[in-house]
Amino acid sequence: MYRRLDGTRIVETLDHLQRRIEQRFPGSGLSQVSGELGVAARESINRAAQLTRPYGLLRVASGLLIALMVLLGAGVLIDLKRSADLTALMQSQAIQNFVFLGAAVVFLATVETRLKRRRALRALHELRSIAHVVDMHQLAKAPDEFLPGEEETEVTPGRHMSRAALARYLDYCTDLLSLTSKVAALYVEHLQDPVVLGAVNDVENLTTGLSRKIWQKITILDTAAP
Repeated sequence: MYRRLDGTRIVETLDHLQRRIEQRFPGSGLSQVSGELGVAARESINRAAQLTRPYGLLRVASGLLIALMVLLGAGVLIDLKRSADLTALMQSQAIQNFVFLGAAVVFLATVETRLKRRRALRALHELRSIAHVVDMHQLAKAPDEFLPGEEETEVTPGRHMSRAALARYLDYCTDLLSLTSKVAALYVEHLQDPVVLGAVNDVENLTTGLSRKIWQKITILDTAAP
């Protein structure tokens, strides 16, 4: 029960977080981003479930083609066995045909995995983009403006948040980044593909790195005089 991620619980957490953000920062861009992440999480649950289902027609078609190619390959081997001239054997067109048949069998045997991989990578790219959008929302939130002796310049963003509100805003950003990585992890709950697993790890590393930068800002706020 507690050894797998529950997509439904992730969606519930995102909905609760979105309500909290909207209550504290009504109409904010961060609230809209959290809503988009909730939509992406719901879509990810359905996509991950679809990736676990076999492509029946594709498997049948691939199986028939593989069986046909195996029969053709067996015929090639019989022809090679009957050949007495080794030099002619190695130079024959039959050898090349046999190699091509082997490559075609491998291609057909992995076509379902590659189709599922493509769908998962497309969804993970979307989550990666959402993580960058979250980072853009916190980028201009400078905690150093609360430090003593800090002077404003002409290009200094206007202060619209209190120290406590800014800390809460940054904390919400780290929550969204963490949940983004959890949504990404749904794609490897049942799909055991090393390429997809690597992409999920990349999303996790990205969100962890972005969260680390945000926590540095939160640390600065904690050390600043109230």
